[in-house]
Amino acid sequence: MAASTEQATGGVEKTAAEEKPRVLEPGAAPFGNFPHYSRFHPPEQRLRLLPPELLRWLFPQSPETRPILGLDVGCNSGDLSVALYKHFLSLHDGETCLDASRELHLLCCDIDPVLVERAEKECPFPDGLTFITLDFMNQRTRKVLLSSFLSQFGRSVFDIGFCMSVTMWIHLNHGDQGLWEFLAHLSSLCRYLLVEPQPWKCYRAAARRLRKLGLHDFDHFRSLAIRGDMASQIVQILTQDHGMELVCCFGNTKWDRSLLLFRTKQATETHPIPESLIEEGKERNRIRFWRE
Repeated sequence: MAASTEQATGGVEKTAAEEKPRVLEPGAAPFGNFPHYSRFHPPEQRLRLLPPELLRWLFPQSPETRPILGLDVGCNSGDLSVALYKHFLSLHDGETCLDASRELHLLCCDIDPVLVERAEKECPFPDGLTFITLDFMNQRTRKVLLSSFLSQFGRSVFDIGFCMSVTMWIHLNHGDQGLWEFLAHLSSLCRYLLVEPQPWKCYRAAARRLRKLGLHDFDHFRSLAIRGDMASQIVQILTQDHGMELVCCFGNTKWDRSLLLFRTKQATETHPIPESLIEEGKERNRIRFWRE
């Protein structure tokens, strides 16, 4: 997923993905909309760090709280969205569950309509995953589409949001203020939030790829004041500015990206994460927990 610059033409707002021709050169995805993202960042690298029971621990089963509603921002072609769905419902390849959509329903959005169309066509769980084209930074469209989805379930917020390798693209295309606002929107929409920030070296690599292809550099790259340890920067913004608290870090993927779980301070932890998981994580040096 990525951000866009809005322009009004004849009263119709268009996203940057619609205004500009699709760039086909390998590596040229200024909005993070790589056509084959999962080939070089396979979902398994994230799944191995996440306990399959996580959502059951965070949201104990109750008819009044089902289904669990998740928001996946920047879903690309849906490979990770489907993998997360299967992982948290403990479904194996080729296995389906008639009650799956009653347990968990994900709304998955991306700025690229081509990727969203592919996700819709290839999704093995159409009753449990909804894919939509959305520029998340377009406030009017975001409010309409997300509110429409939530109202179907009588909800006003999502139980959990997934923001997997998206923060950099928002930051590069919308600057420091855009990143701050993006995280503010997510924290207001989700009780829990799982974030995988890209480290600063990825920023440099993204800018270098565009230069090598002779394309225009990111407008905000050289003027960003928020830089350095991006995981710590994201933690600081969410906890100090947006009223969330860091629950735990599930470790790093092999491409050195942390998986950070946050929750709103208003959210009540009705089912504590088991101590056995904490000890197991310490032994494997994968999970670190922050306690008050």
